[in-house]
Amino acid sequence: MQLSIFNDAKLVAEIDANSRKKSVHKEDVLISTGDEIVFVPLVMKGCLRIMRQDHDGREVFLYHIYPGQTCAMSLTCCQTGKSSMVKAVAEDDTDVLLIPVRYMEEWFKYPEWKAFVNNTFNSRFSDLLQVIDLIAFNNMDKQLLHYLQQRAKANQTQALVITHQQIADELHTHREAISRLLRTLEQKGMVKLGRNTIELL
Repeated sequence: MQLSIFNDAKLVAEIDANSRKKSVHKEDVLISTGDEIVFVPLVMKGCLRIMRQDHDGREVFLYHIYPGQTCAMSLTCCQTGKSSMVKAVAEDDTDVLLIPVRYMEEWFKYPEWKAFVNNTFNSRFSDLLQVIDLIAFNNMDKQLLHYLQQRAKANQTQALVITHQQIADELHTHREAISRLLRTLEQKGMVKLGRNTIELL
């Protein structure tokens, strides 16, 4: 395994023997809402963007998964036998290890794996609370700025190549509202707008 996040040689050997590597290109969908969860993705390189999607296809951005991390939603679904409740999209060209769900509980015999899973749940719970707070207690401009900052962090750049419609789709609002808010942020000197580009200042 190229990513050394575990020290237990037996655990590492089991992961190497039972998982397979998959490469996904930028904006490729790794997991769709409603998919049967047969594997849990462990990010090796790149980044996954996790979104909640309703029956009408409307989406809300939740959080990113970085190298050395996995998806708490996938862990939850595989433990309960439910289909995927989220959509996972490659933020950039991304390599993941696909670990079959049957090993999730079996590997709890390894303290490192148990700690890894528990830490994943704890960190994602904090991420989700932050999203809920943004939606429930803040104006859309703060939600928008948080979204842009998270996307910039994931792409390791301050200049995002993205359309206003894409942002509107992922924040579950209208393009006109996003365009208006972006112009306001530009007037405040927080972003610089270009053709399909947004630079955080």
